[in-house]
Amino acid sequence: MKPPYDITPLILKLVSSISEKIGEVNANYLDKQSPTLRKQNKIRTIHSSLQIEGNTLSEEQITALIENKKVIGPQKDILEVLNAINVYEHLEDFVSTSEKSFLKAHQLLLKGLVIDAGKYRTKGVRIVKGSKVAHIAPPAQNLPFLMKDLFAYLKKDEEIILIKSCVFHYEMEFIHPFIDGNGRMGRLWQTVILMQKYPVFEFLPFETLISKTQADYYNALAQSDKAGKSTLFIEYMLGVIDNSLAEMLNYNNRVLTEKDRIAYFIKSAPKQFTRKDYMNVFKAISSATASRDLKKAVEFGLIKKQGSNNQTLYVLV
Repeated sequence: MKPPYDITPLILKLVSSISEKIGEVNANYLDKQSPTLRKQNKIRTIHSSLQIEGNTLSEEQITALIENKKVIGPQKDILEVLNAINVYEHLEDFVSTSEKSFLKAHQLLLKGLVIDAGKYRTKGVRIVKGSKVAHIAPPAQNLPFLMKDLFAYLKKDEEIILIKSCVFHYEMEFIHPFIDGNGRMGRLWQTVILMQKYPVFEFLPFETLISKTQADYYNALAQSDKAGKSTLFIEYMLGVIDNSLAEMLNYNNRVLTEKDRIAYFIKSAPKQFTRKDYMNVFKAISSATASRDLKKAVEFGLIKKQGSNNQTLYVLV
């Protein structure tokens, strides 16, 4: 059965805006993603998602764990981060429409943190906010067919993927299939759903904006619960995705100085490269500007120049 929601003018406007931005990102940005920037975005995503759940580790500590360095902190928080690092490093291995893959992701994400990692809960759950019961999840015996219905919607419905990813996120949160880790799984699986059509979502840290608008995130979930459909949550999440893409494009389109360009290029440059390679990254600059940049990089001692004229090669120091 198709989950209930309405397609509002705001949803249509946001879908159009996101589609335009994805096109711009694919044309101008995707090929410029340096390993360093991808790593930074992964760190931001892990930090933001776990921070929402109360994890206390900083981005610096998460960086240290990625680099296999020792970190002092609560053992539970460290294990949460190590598990998340493992999952986010293997995002491409998950299949968005596979329930088996979904359960495997939960097993990896919650390994060593809960007894039933990778398994649906077997008892009832109430979510309490303050002194009030905010949400009563469906009975445990209903979970198998509720989740099968949800994955059937992912596989068969003709709705566009941007909307389907939001619907899945909300419905999974409503069903609350696990004893723990539901929030993490909702955000993770929305990323998995989106990136299998739009690769940019592998390193778009939209969870950072969710973290910054956490009250709005929970309010959108609560208001959708009250309304009995996910419309408001879809509007919220599409707004977050649209703003995240805008931030990415603003970063990419900012006015760069020669030092900015040189520093950015060197982070992901091959050992040897030509002026043409440099201009392929910064398509808006002239050949004269590229030559001046590379001359400065030689003067700074960052690269060495070999050969002359059309045979010129540059080598990283």
